[in-house]
Amino acid sequence: MGPEIVFIFLIICATAMVFGIRYMVNKEKMAMIERGIDPGIPKMRVAAPKPFLSLKFGLLLVGLGIGLLIALFTTVNTHLREEQSVAVYFGCLSIFGGLGLIISYAIEKKWLDKQPQI
Repeated sequence: MGPEIVFIFLIICATAMVFGIRYMVNKEKMAMIERGIDPGIPKMRVAAPKPFLSLKFGLLLVGLGIGLLIALFTTVNTHLREEQSVAVYFGCLSIFGGLGLIISYAIEKKWLDKQPQI
């Protein structure tokens, strides 16, 4: 496919997406009117407190940092080819980032289990 066709296809898809979103918003407002709700009033979105958000991001970044260090030491000491070293980097980042998130989940679950039930 030539670049002209790709560009035309991109414009058509973007236009269809905009019209699709507008159509769904209109359908939502019509359903609100049918139920007797004023669509002019914005929905009240209650932001739930997220006390562990910084812990989660902190442990994720620590895990990614440890993964980078281990991948660096692995590639330097084993003299891998470039394609293999890229795979080691992605693998270590994924594994240790995931471990950071799992540790965050375990800490959150442990804390929530200690909280009294209402």
